[in-house]
Amino acid sequence: MALTRRSFMMGSGTAALAQRRRGPAVPPNIVLILADDLGAWMLGCYGNKEIRTPNIDLLARAGTRFTNHFVVTPICSPSRATLFTGRVPRQHGIHCFLTDKPIENPPQGQKEPPASFAREIMLSDLLAARGYQCAYLGKWHMGNDDKPGHGFSFTYTLTPGTRQYRDPVMSLNGQRVQEKGYLAELLTAKAVEYIEQRKPGEPFFLVVAHLNPHTPYEGHPEKYYEMYRDVRFETIGWEPAAPNALREKEYLEDIVGNIRRCAAAVTALDDQIPPLLAALDRKGLRDHTLVIFTADNGFLLGRHGLWSKGLASDPINMYEEVMAVPMIWNWPGRVPPMAARPELVSFYDFFPTICEVTGVEPPADRNLCGRSYWPLASGRLRELKEPWRNLVFGHYRNTEMARDWRYKLVLRDGGEGPGELYDLKEDPRERVNQYANPEFVTVRENLTRRLEEWRRRCI
Repeated sequence: MALTRRSFMMGSGTAALAQRRRGPAVPPNIVLILADDLGAWMLGCYGNKEIRTPNIDLLARAGTRFTNHFVVTPICSPSRATLFTGRVPRQHGIHCFLTDKPIENPPQGQKEPPASFAREIMLSDLLAARGYQCAYLGKWHMGNDDKPGHGFSFTYTLTPGTRQYRDPVMSLNGQRVQEKGYLAELLTAKAVEYIEQRKPGEPFFLVVAHLNPHTPYEGHPEKYYEMYRDVRFETIGWEPAAPNALREKEYLEDIVGNIRRCAAAVTALDDQIPPLLAALDRKGLRDHTLVIFTADNGFLLGRHGLWSKGLASDPINMYEEVMAVPMIWNWPGRVPPMAARPELVSFYDFFPTICEVTGVEPPADRNLCGRSYWPLASGRLRELKEPWRNLVFGHYRNTEMARDWRYKLVLRDGGEGPGELYDLKEDPRERVNQYANPEFVTVRENLTRRLEEWRRRCI
């Protein structure tokens, strides 16, 4: 079910454009669509030629797409925690994915978040205090999955350990329910129902956190598998299994076959966009609702001879495919259409950005390291009080990253482990490690110093 360009552009006429200059009279509604294991490179609007995402692509064309948007941690639980708190793993305390079955090497996952995580201030806490109705649907994966709390008054979440797309057991406001049907469609139906129940003048923050396209790849409607039955994925750039392949390396035994199944999951996710926007249109809320599409981390799909994400290899990797995720903002009359922002932005910038959009004051005692990019998203660059710093950082267990416009530095074990340095202009696929090259010593030392400064600042 694809939307048309005309349906996206409706409602963005002269009056709406004038309102953009004045600012919203009341706080906007926010619909955040969060995918799981979806790298930016996997979408058509980011250059993919074989995975079909027409609705996400149209959402991007009718809004603003950040072309250099990065997570801090290339694994789900800590990445989500950063998105909703604006804080990094050494601050919020979730350093790895939460699981009852940790793997041993690299460092194992956490069974549960630290007790201190319950005291973290999430966006939903601030928005609920501002008068927002907050709802969370789908994968939570930050502990207390049945009852997320944090200001969410309506929840419909995957129960702990749920990884099935058909007939899942869900938690509806803390009560287990056995559902019938396809998970992505169940989440969309619940989101549409929630939108239709909203009252005029009552702002809401709705998170639709899909499992797609996370493994396993079974359980999606057959029509999506059929779409890719004969696709060879010759432009994906996959490679044979690497010697250091670790997590989910079994998928490398049939790379093309598994890319086909993953692509089916991505296109199934893409088809969940139109019903949400149609519901907003029916309620007359489209012009007053900011729709955001992103993902918790990227994915390799056979690139570099690896399948999964940060733990796809030993040691942990921070390749572009796992660090760069989509960030698409769509808000008729307030966010410019057909815009692409090249600045380097991070997951830790999301929290202060939404605070600015909604008029909420960020908490003063959280030592946030991010900065609002609302002037970039809204196309009002003159409102930037100082030049944008095009430098982002990553942190996953014993591995850290500093990346600027051209170079990426990866350090492990505080500099004691194997280091990596890539010239992304000359080597965008990160094949040639320049860490030990004396010609790059100045670059290496500069990024090392910047990483050390960031580490000291974000405590």
